[in-house]
Amino acid sequence: MQGELYKMFAPKMYGLCLRYSANIQDAQDLLQEGFVKVYDNLENFKWKGSFEGWMKRIFVNLALDRYRSKISLLSIDDVTENQEPPDNDLNALDSISEKEILELIRKLPDQYRMVFNLYVIEGYSHKELGEMLKIRESTSRSNLARAKMILKEKIQFHSQRIEKAI
Repeated sequence: MQGELYKMFAPKMYGLCLRYSANIQDAQDLLQEGFVKVYDNLENFKWKGSFEGWMKRIFVNLALDRYRSKISLLSIDDVTENQEPPDNDLNALDSISEKEILELIRKLPDQYRMVFNLYVIEGYSHKELGEMLKIRESTSRSNLARAKMILKEKIQFHSQRIEKAI
C-alpha cells in the first residue's frame, strides 16, 4: 500500500517540496520526511475532504516547521509595507518556461519564498500567514511584495538575455 501511495502522489508532493526548498537535496529530504509522516498518520485521516489535500497540508506544515527552525522572517522595518513591483512589460513571462519560473522561486530568500508560496500558490491570507509564521500581517505583505519584485526583476533580466541572443 505504501508503494502505491508513493507512486500516486510523489510527483505532486515533490513539486510542492521543490517550491518550499532552497535546493533539490532539501526538496528530496522534505519529500521523504513527508511520506514518513503521512504513513505514520494514515489512521488520523478522517475521510472528510480530499486525501491529497490532507497530504498536502502535512507537507506544507513540515516545510513551515523546517523554516521556523532555521530562520526568522524579516521585520517590517526591513522592507517598506506598500512596496509593489512596477507593472510594466508583462510579456517577459512569455519567454520563460514554468520550470525556469519554479527555479527562480526556489532561489528566493527563505522568508520571501515561504510567504510567496503560501499566499500565491496555497491561497492563505496575510492574516493566516501572520498566525502561521508568527509575524505581523504587514510583514507578510512586505515579504510578498519584495518576493514579487525580485521575481519580476529576474524574469525581465532573463527575457532581455534571450532577446540579445536572438
